[in-house]
Amino acid sequence: MDLTLALVIGVVVVALVFDYTNGFHDAANAIATSVSTRALTPRAALFMAAAMNFLGAHLGTQVAATVGKGIIDAPQGSHGLVIVGSGLVGAITWNLVTWYFGLPSSSSHALIGGLVGAALASASNVHWDGVVEKVVIPMILSPVIGFTLAGLIMIGILWGFRRSQPSKTNRGFRHAQTISAAAMALGHGLQDAQKTMGVIFLALVVGGYQHDGDPIPQWVILAAATAISLGTYAGGWRIMRTLGRRIIALDPPQGFAAEAAAATVLYTAAIGFGAPISTTHTITSAIMGVGATKRLSAVRWGVAGNIVTAWVLTIPAAAFVAALSYFALHWMIE
Repeated sequence: MDLTLALVIGVVVVALVFDYTNGFHDAANAIATSVSTRALTPRAALFMAAAMNFLGAHLGTQVAATVGKGIIDAPQGSHGLVIVGSGLVGAITWNLVTWYFGLPSSSSHALIGGLVGAALASASNVHWDGVVEKVVIPMILSPVIGFTLAGLIMIGILWGFRRSQPSKTNRGFRHAQTISAAAMALGHGLQDAQKTMGVIFLALVVGGYQHDGDPIPQWVILAAATAISLGTYAGGWRIMRTLGRRIIALDPPQGFAAEAAAATVLYTAAIGFGAPISTTHTITSAIMGVGATKRLSAVRWGVAGNIVTAWVLTIPAAAFVAALSYFALHWMIE
């Protein structure tokens, strides 16, 4: 086995490990609100989320194309594969750090940061226009839109059900949350599984096994879908507690509004713009949005501030670790 093939296999394996960590790190995105409101039991919610993640991964490849072709230009051969692998190491490291501290940071931005950091360390080309247009602008807009849309949906629910009995309304929205949580999990698969597909495709192109204009191979789609689904089923309980309870104690109507708003933003970004937005940022800001309709003090802004700090640090921190990984791997392999 030559070095290039060995590196391609190694990068694919590391990409699937990242996909798995993405699944358990982001499991809370889809189901934390449903579990906290008792609309679903934790195990049933995880199974549903894993299944919908798997289905969502098969709904398109626009985001994969953005990640695989629109962020960096890695050189052909073993050097390019070291760059891609280093980017993945940076992303995995940040995922594990934020999971340990229960902070719902973005796996998507960790991956983008890792790729950019490894590219900069190797003096490779970064498509800064693509980073700004497809990553930075959506990174700013998606939480704002998620917060606003969730608040509007919640206001509509409060007005529409203002004369209903609270117990009956809560019971009805617990059933509705099964649908909204499924929609959120489907959107997570549509967004996050595609990012791993894009990285694997980039490794195949760099290794000489695919060309830029080729479609994403079916085995890549299936592998990425399976890895993220298994990771989701493993569950990220630390982050689930943060999203489900520590920001605001949600009731079923609030949970439905947050999930419905977040899912809408995810579908629009993926299908309409091919933008790799953060499911974590979107659902977290949506939860803050529904909480703010109750009263601003209902949101634990100290917890929210810690989460936003993790958001800001994600890209530079993953980039820094990826750069160090590049220097280490470059020294060992080349």
